[in-house]
Amino acid sequence: MKHMNRIFKYLSFGLLMVAATETISVKADDNTYRNPVINVNAPDPTVLRIPDGTYYLYATESRHKLPIYKSRDLVNWDLVGAAFTEEGRPSMVPDGNIWAPDIQYIDGRYVLYYSKSKWGGEWECGIGVATADTPEGPFTDYGPLFISKEIGVQNSIDPIYYSENGHRYLLWGSFRGIYIIELSDDALSVKPGAKPVQIAGTFTEATNIFKRDGYYYLIGSAGSCCEGENSTYRVVMARAENLMGPYVDKNGNPALENGFSLLMERSDKVIGPGHNANFVTDDAGQHWMLYHGFDAADPGAGRKVYLDRVYWGADGWPYVENRQPSAEAVKPVINTGK
Repeated sequence: MKHMNRIFKYLSFGLLMVAATETISVKADDNTYRNPVINVNAPDPTVLRIPDGTYYLYATESRHKLPIYKSRDLVNWDLVGAAFTEEGRPSMVPDGNIWAPDIQYIDGRYVLYYSKSKWGGEWECGIGVATADTPEGPFTDYGPLFISKEIGVQNSIDPIYYSENGHRYLLWGSFRGIYIIELSDDALSVKPGAKPVQIAGTFTEATNIFKRDGYYYLIGSAGSCCEGENSTYRVVMARAENLMGPYVDKNGNPALENGFSLLMERSDKVIGPGHNANFVTDDAGQHWMLYHGFDAADPGAGRKVYLDRVYWGADGWPYVENRQPSAEAVKPVINTGK
């Protein structure tokens, strides 16, 4: 039943791309903002800040287009285009859709990792990579890093890149285990001889890694993402002192045995919050999380994008106020003069 619940995960609600003016969030006042910050279907966001201070957000595609939004303040977002042209669209899994991208800046170029799959093709899906000279593309596809049946990991989707001490890694997985593997020096292929290492069980997907004060925080999403008002999606977490684990929840339960603690769950206004981008930092050093969810007042509009601040408790674990999405909150601190 869990996998039937996911049949709609990457089928867009409201597929038509909208004008940029329709994606701007509703202004509350000079110091606060209101959620959602992208008021249309834009699932599975990933975000990157470039050197001039602009934030770019990419989302699961609509109508064979991987949308790109940009913002100066994390609150007001404009639709600026798509990552791929129709001619340059990735060809692996020919009749599949492009899901759950991850955007990075690596060695002077913008690198986009993406999933390509069709429903039911959990051994035929895979993760690919593309690059561009500018964040607005168009991106040139390099093809698959791997396909599920080739690497031996079922449902190989939801990639996230992580680098440390000169080593580059990819994490991925969706309800069939979360895995990590080392990449080549240019981050465009798997390192020769590298093997996948499982770091979490079958409870989550949409993985992110954030390191703070000696701990690696493994953030993921659990539950059904795409049943509208019946969705049970939520954000959960575990942590470890080593990138390869072992990861545990707040009570010490192993993530490999599906031990995760709650970070965020639904509210009366937002259903199924999850698949967050990696935490981003504003100019005051505060951490923020962009994620998707269903607007309870209009669940048929799809998964909109929400923004909330991430705090850190005395126990070292991250938390969001009330463990729920906010309706209105104080804006991030952004130096717009950058």
